[in-house]
Order: sequence, then structure tokens, then C-alpha cells
Amino acid sequence: MPRENQPYPPIADYALIGDSNSAALVSRSGSVDWCCIRRLDAGSCFGRLLDWEKGGYCAVTPAGEEWDVSRRYVESSLVLESTFKVPGGEARLYDFFAMPSSREEYPYRQLFRVLEGVRGHAEFSVGVFPRFDYGELDPWLRQEGVRLYSALGGDDGLLIYFDEELMKAGDHGLEATVTVHAGERVRLMVMSVPPERLDLRPPEVPEPEEIDRRLEETLGWWRGWTSRFRYRGIGGPGVLRSATVIKGLMNDLTGAVAAAATTSLPERPGGPLNWDYRYSWIRDSFFAVRSLAEIGFEEEADRFRRFIERSAAGSADQLQIMYGMGGERRLNEFVLENLEGYRGARPVRVGNAAAGQLQLDVYGELLELAWRWHRRGNSPDDDYWRFLLDIVDAAAERWREPDSGIWEVRDDPQHFVHSKVMCWAALDKGLRLAEECMRRAPERRWAKARQQIREAVESEGYDAERGVFTRSFESRELDAALLLLPRVGFVEHADERMVRTVQAVREELEQDGLLLRYRRKEGEEEGAFLACSFWLVECLAHQGRLEEARELFDRALVAGNDLGLFSEEYDPASGEALGNFPQALTHLSHIEAAIAISRHLPAGAGA
Repeated sequence: MPRENQPYPPIADYALIGDSNSAALVSRSGSVDWCCIRRLDAGSCFGRLLDWEKGGYCAVTPAGEEWDVSRRYVESSLVLESTFKVPGGEARLYDFFAMPSSREEYPYRQLFRVLEGVRGHAEFSVGVFPRFDYGELDPWLRQEGVRLYSALGGDDGLLIYFDEELMKAGDHGLEATVTVHAGERVRLMVMSVPPERLDLRPPEVPEPEEIDRRLEETLGWWRGWTSRFRYRGIGGPGVLRSATVIKGLMNDLTGAVAAAATTSLPERPGGPLNWDYRYSWIRDSFFAVRSLAEIGFEEEADRFRRFIERSAAGSADQLQIMYGMGGERRLNEFVLENLEGYRGARPVRVGNAAAGQLQLDVYGELLELAWRWHRRGNSPDDDYWRFLLDIVDAAAERWREPDSGIWEVRDDPQHFVHSKVMCWAALDKGLRLAEECMRRAPERRWAKARQQIREAVESEGYDAERGVFTRSFESRELDAALLLLPRVGFVEHADERMVRTVQAVREELEQDGLLLRYRRKEGEEEGAFLACSFWLVECLAHQGRLEEARELFDRALVAGNDLGLFSEEYDPASGEALGNFPQALTHLSHIEAAIAISRHLPAGAGA
């Protein structure tokens, strides 16, 4: 029997489907083992990824033990096509969240699974076992009509429809066995509906022809979105795949960008480095929309800009480093004690205490976002300029404080060099905006603070003996975040200090062609951080070391799965993905690395 049919498949065995609101992970065996259907950061309705017995799932799986599977995304969409070959036949399974032309037409989130016979005949087992609130709540399962069921509990409600007859499996599940012949289709729908709405009158169930039409509508929606793709460099299909993953992790209504689709997938096998990444970090989100804008998707950057301004109530005093996907501020972290965790990795966390941290780099990211928006032909209105003034003032006043930094350390704050440089970037871009947009600002005070930061970094954040920048003012250690310093213009890629820093980072943190974030204490090691590997590629490309950049770029691509999806981290020894999946930061860094290499290739050079 294939390995993926055993409990807890490898993380890389999963595929993402989403509709820029909801998200689900589908295993190679055809099981939805993770699904947050109401919203990406809401409680799961299928969650056995975090507890195989309690979490719930929705499976459409070959009934026998002998089968083979191949899979792909249809065109450049997030519609997953899995082709199963069994003795006597072959069938395709299409998994997707509906992306209709009008949300008003279909107001509820809809997960569809369409099984289509290709040749001969194939028997499949179908099982729908919802579990609400991260497996805490077994649903009240009711039959609403012919082949139609509802599942209710707490503030969750699902409407479940299948073309064939579903039988109750105990009190809280549904199952069936179906055989599809060549040319036949059977369709399963799981739709999120408010429970009070289900209690009054369930929505009408779509006819089979309408479900087929929604598949075509969804493919058409993705065709329309990807038609904006403007990139002609190396690895174009992979770059577009990374863009669609980021789009799938966005919220189409609010403009927020989730860092990942999951919570508590371990950075170290067995735990405890398990965090909830289903929220919108300013840093990761800015990186994401910046990379999208560079390849033609500019609208997303403006929508995220508006999201942050709204969520912070237009004031730097109210700014957090991260928000819920609707702008929620309270992301209290708690442990789900009843779940065993992915392959026993505990604790399982929901919420993220990092929301209350001080991370000074966000000031620079927000001003970089405003600067890039301005350079695309826009100017801040009065309200937006007041917001930016507040942010730059905060950077000028607070840059001397220690913070938790880009890696969100949970012990004592430090004077991280990357954080200081991003405060410098906030002041630098604030001064440039004031000049180019002819806006009033305390330019003398800002310029003085900008110079003070530079002097502090170049003296306290620089190891003169080795000639390299350091992780923090308090240490001589290195950190892969130093690779980001040239991005904001603090230092040129070709500056000798940066050349030496890149080489030193590589020598100290490289592991089998991939980079660690920084060196952890013995016994607390984690996998290689894939985004850092792509940052190194970017630096090498801009330093003219193209052969090395291409070699490392190709090495990092190996860490992706068969669909081109990347996790947060990777274990070079075992070849397994680690951490939350798929990870926006890795995908956007992949895009940036490809762009950097392409910009320095000779004219006409191929991929």
C-alpha cells in the first residue's frame, strides 16, 4: 500500500486548494486532511493533519490497495487534478474551491470534488467526517433531503451533497462506495453555511450540470487572473505557480495575506517549534505583494496597503506586526491540549503571541510599500500621508530600542541589525516621499535620525576584524537576515562589506546547499530555512556570481514538491519538508530570486 495511505503523510505529499478566503490541503491519496472553509484562519472542519483520529477528513480514495497516482494543477489555477490508475481502470479527481464570477451569485464557500472516469472502471471509497473547532466538536448530522445532509455545531454549519447515496457511518460521518466508468462523473459538494441559515431553510443544491459549470467558471477566473502575468525570465512556470500560491493565501475581500495555510506543522520533527501562521504579518505580506507587483499583479499591493492602514486605524500607535485575515487584533495564543499533533509534534497552537511583540522592521516595510506604490505613479492623499508621518516618526523615536526581530525571538529582545536598518529605510523613504510628493515633514529631524542609525550599525553592528555585518549589536554571530540589507539601499550588493558578509553567512550557515536562519543551540536545531536560501541566490546574482546563483537556485527548487509547493523549512538529510505549508515567504523569495538571476543573464540567454 502506498506510504501516503498510512497515518500522517509527509508534508510535501499535500496540495493546496483555495479561493482567496478558504484553504484546504489534499493528500496524494485523495483525502482532504486540513480545511478551514469559513476562512483560512478560522477553526478547521477537517483537521486530521493535526490528529489522525479526532481531526476529521473528507476522502475520495481508490477502494483497493493497488493503485498509482499522478497529479497536477489544471493550467495555472489552484484546481487540482489527481489521476488514479487502478487494476481495470483510471479516473480523475478534480478538487477546487469555487471561484465564481460573482460572489453575490454564490455567497457561500464551496468545496467541490468531481470524480471522472477515464477508462475502464474504478471503484472509490468516499468518506465525509466533519469535526468542528479543530476536532473538539463532533457535529450534529441531519438528513435534509435526497443525498443531502447538514452538519451543525457551535457557529459552524456545512451542507453536504453527493450524486450517489451517502450512508451514515456512526453518528457523525457519511460514507459510500462508488464505481465510475469512462465518461461518467460523480460530484461531492461541501458548502459552508451559517448554522442559523441551515435551520431556517438550506440553500438549494446545485444540479450536476451546474457543478460542472462552476468548475469551468473557476478555471476561467484563474485564467483571467494569470493573464496579468508579466515575466519573461528563467523558470516562468514555477514563478507563476508561486504567484498562484500567494494569491491562494490572500483574502480577496480584505487584502490580507496569510503567511501559510496551516498551524503547528513542526519546524523540528516531534516539536515543540509549532506555530500558527494563518495570519497576515506586515513583513511577509509586504514581501508577497512586492513580488507579485514585480511580475504584473499590482492590484494586490494596493489592497494590502489599504488593509494595513484600516487595521491600524490610520495610526502608528495602533500598529501591530500582524493581524487576523479580517484585520482582527486579538490573536491570543493557546494550546489545543486534546490534539496529538502532526506525527506527535506538540504543542498544537492556535493564535500567535508574536502579535504583541515589538518588531521594528515593520516601519521600514510599510514605507517601502508606500514608496513603491508612489513610484508606480501614485501619491499619498492627506489621510495616508498622516499615517506615513506617524510611522516615520515612530521609527525615529524607537530605533534605539531592542526588539524581537524578524525571527520573533521569544527570549530577551536584542538590538538586531536588520531591525535597525529597516528603521533607517523608513526614514530614508519618508524623506524621499516628502521631497517628491512635496509634503511637509520634519525633514531635519528625520535626516539626523537616519544618519545616527547608519553610524550605529556601521560601528556596533559591524565586526571590523572580519569586515562583516553581525546579527545584533550584542554579538559577533551571523544571521541570514543580513542578506536583506541591500534591498532597501542601506548598502550596495557590490560593497566589499556586503560581499564579505554574504560569504561569511554562507560559510557559517550553509547546510548541504541550503541556509539556516542562524545557528541555534545544540539540541535545538531546525531545518534549513528555504526563504534564506533564495535570499542568498538573490545576493549572488546581484554580485555577478551567476553560476553560483543558478546552482543554488536549482538546489533550492529540489526542496519543493511535485507540484512546485514549498514549505517553510527542509531537512536535507531526510529530504522531508518541515514547518507550515505552503509558506508564502518561501514562494515570494523564489520569485525574487528568479527575477534577480534573470536581470543579470545575457540577452537571449535561455532558462
